[in-house]
Amino acid sequence: MVVFFLFGGRELLQRRVDPEPEATRRFKRETTASGQPVIGGFAVAMSAEAPPLDRDRILTLAGIGALVLIALTLDWDVGFVAVSIAVVLSLLMPDATTGAADKVAWPTVLLICGIVTYVALLQEMGTIDWLGTEVAGIGTPLLAALVICFIGGAVSAFASTTGILGALIPLAVPFLAQGQIGAVGVIIALSISSSVVDSSPFSTSGALVVANSPDDRRDFVYKRLLQWGMSMIIIAPVTAWAIFVLPGWL
Repeated sequence: MVVFFLFGGRELLQRRVDPEPEATRRFKRETTASGQPVIGGFAVAMSAEAPPLDRDRILTLAGIGALVLIALTLDWDVGFVAVSIAVVLSLLMPDATTGAADKVAWPTVLLICGIVTYVALLQEMGTIDWLGTEVAGIGTPLLAALVICFIGGAVSAFASTTGILGALIPLAVPFLAQGQIGAVGVIIALSISSSVVDSSPFSTSGALVVANSPDDRRDFVYKRLLQWGMSMIIIAPVTAWAIFVLPGWL
């Protein structure tokens, strides 16, 4: 419900849809003698056949398969392997890759690289561990669980969810060992708080959405995902904590 209204649901409720727009009626009317539709004054050939597998497409599929195989079987850096495969493909088919770099959303790439570097620096300096230690010292386990959910949501919006969970769950052990709150409920709440914010434009998933948006809609998508991610930093921890931790049924 929150997502629906956040992304323009109120306007959608007020909008009325023409069951057969003028464009559809014109598409039906304008056809050639052979039945081919006419768009923009030109006959368009309608074909359901898939494009043929030429040399470039076969090489690209082979590169994607090699990346998946290496990522699943070998303990290599996935980013380095992906860049290496891209370089090999560009050397094998220079004509097909001409202009590919111009289509990369470099502002988004630089933004994410900067955020990831900054968060990695905080982790390397022990900031995340320090926050977890301070939370563990809170005398009220219910309040400590809520605070650690907030930390998970805030940090995960800018970093890896898996890495944050791996760092915060062990730090929650001291106040979980007191037995006043359920460990399962805390872990579920922390996982939800850290995962829901992944659509933030500063996280990997949200950044991919922004990078693949049309140029004229990229700013709009960025702002909406920013609203979503920042609001979920507050909403998700409170909601998950109230459902899974506060009742004490897990």
